[in-house]
Amino acid sequence: MKTAPLPSINAMLAPQQFTPLELETRPTLDTAAAAFHLRLAVQTMRVYSCKENGPIRPIRVGSRLHWKTEDVRRLLGVTT
Repeated sequence: MKTAPLPSINAMLAPQQFTPLELETRPTLDTAAAAFHLRLAVQTMRVYSCKENGPIRPIRVGSRLHWKTEDVRRLLGVTT
């Protein structure tokens, strides 16, 4: 049985790259991308989901939280 190689330490420490919100074409953003664009901590986004008291609400995609791209744009006042 062959196992997949482990990622290098540089790949694990490299900052994640996000598409600019103006160029984003996906209908939803994962929590990390939404938090990046809103300049919030990922954990803050999760608290918004749990307490249902945030400015936007997530949708579930499988077991993960996603946030509507249009809601993030509206919150930031970004037009496409």
